[in-house]
Amino acid sequence: MIPISDENPARTPAIVTWVLIFLCVIVYLWERSLRGEMNAAILVLGFTPAEYFAGGTRRAGTVVFSPVWAIFTSMFLHGGILHLAGNMLYLWIFGNNVEDAFGHIRFLFFYFLCGVAAALTMAYIDPTSLVPMIGASGAISGVLAAYLLLFPWARVTVIVPLGIIPYPLAIAAMWVIGFWFLLQLISAGLANPGQPGTAWWAHVGGFAAGLLLTPLLKPRQKKLFGDVRRGPWDR
Repeated sequence: MIPISDENPARTPAIVTWVLIFLCVIVYLWERSLRGEMNAAILVLGFTPAEYFAGGTRRAGTVVFSPVWAIFTSMFLHGGILHLAGNMLYLWIFGNNVEDAFGHIRFLFFYFLCGVAAALTMAYIDPTSLVPMIGASGAISGVLAAYLLLFPWARVTVIVPLGIIPYPLAIAAMWVIGFWFLLQLISAGLANPGQPGTAWWAHVGGFAAGLLLTPLLKPRQKKLFGDVRRGPWDR
């Protein structure tokens, strides 16, 4: 299932969400402009568990910085257009409502905390890995967890492929996100964390952080679980 929209209008402009999307797109265009040096930039600015635990410093041109900062720089890097487009689609659909619920500053704080938790989860799963981790998906996984807790019955329109025919279907968010998280768990359990590819455990870690942080960071007046309905297709 590929989500394309939700029926959950926000009350306030999603300023932080749009800024994050804008920055990720700009950084990706910068990556592409490097051409043959793109991989070198990813090695420097991506998060590498082995270097994180080894300590020391990194150099980007004339700038020297700790590998800890790579946790944050890695959140704005993407390895390809599909990687970027998929992450930004999820952030665009689910981020505006979570930002609306939390407020701009608190949402930004929440987003980066989930990204940090995602990176550290991957690091502790495979502390000797020399494969740089990049992408916003760990932080966005936390956003999905917050959406699940705050708006479980909001209707999300997904595309379900029926053979060669893409069929749009509106389903409650709890089923869409729940199915997504189940896939992450299965994929994480089957994957070899030391090999290049999708950082499934980072998705799991970011999601778990979102579940833990949402009750702590949400405003008091914002209730968890929203309005209860009977089935995934109920209005």
